Amino acid sequence: MIEAKNVSKWFDGQRVLYDISATFETGKTNLIIGQSGSGKTVFMKCLIGLLTPEEGEILYDGRRFRDLDMAQKRQLRTEIGMLFQGSALFDNETVMGNVMFPLKMFSPLSRQEQVERAQFCIDRVGLKNANDKYPSEISGGMQKRVAIARAIALNPKYLFCDEPNSGLDPQTSILIDALLSDITHEYGITTIINTHDMNSVLGIGENIVFINKGHCDWKGNDHNIYRSDNKDLNDFVFASRLFKEVKVFLERKYEKEV
Repeated sequence: MIEAKNVSKWFDGQRVLYDISATFETGKTNLIIGQSGSGKTVFMKCLIGLLTPEEGEILYDGRRFRDLDMAQKRQLRTEIGMLFQGSALFDNETVMGNVMFPLKMFSPLSRQEQVERAQFCIDRVGLKNANDKYPSEISGGMQKRVAIARAIALNPKYLFCDEPNSGLDPQTSILIDALLSDITHEYGITTIINTHDMNSVLGIGENIVFINKGHCDWKGNDHNIYRSDNKDLNDFVFASRLFKEVKVFLERKYEKEV
């Protein structure tokens, strides 16, 4: 579990986060949503420790990040998996090489054990016959699966995902959502997903935090979001949902015409 307590952040005297408190639960898909410029990316960076809030605190299973010394912070880093928006794979490394990277850097396992762990993760995300391929030789969806395999290679307690469906078609996005949800539940990970994808919100949003103009304006899940009377939330969710459905409709119409 990760807790944010009264987190506030300023840049050059301008406040961008206002006293945000939220709990991100273990074994659930926790989503942070909000418009561009709402502060959700800044909030996520505060959670990870890339930014230090001027006020408030972040706790990892009761451990106050601010109170950890350098050795303790390094240990915590090994418990965190990151899935970047653009996958951030190494172009000059194969699929196996990319998944092996964090194991070579941080794992005490032997070389053979590292290979076995990497292969397990590759198999777990459903990649077949791709070990020796380079990122340029596989699809965007497969690249995202490689990035997920790399993110879970060290068996993290916490998994942060920044726009995991960015650049993917709707069908592949659904598959990635399902994979992240399955891994979260299977391994009991605290998964936090920063997303604009309303299909993700309505499909796997077990715990949702809506950030609006630097404030935490709503908390809930994919079941009660329909009943929210928060106008800003409704405008954001359902306008985006409509756009997504129109986009899918036009893509399908185009495929039939072709």
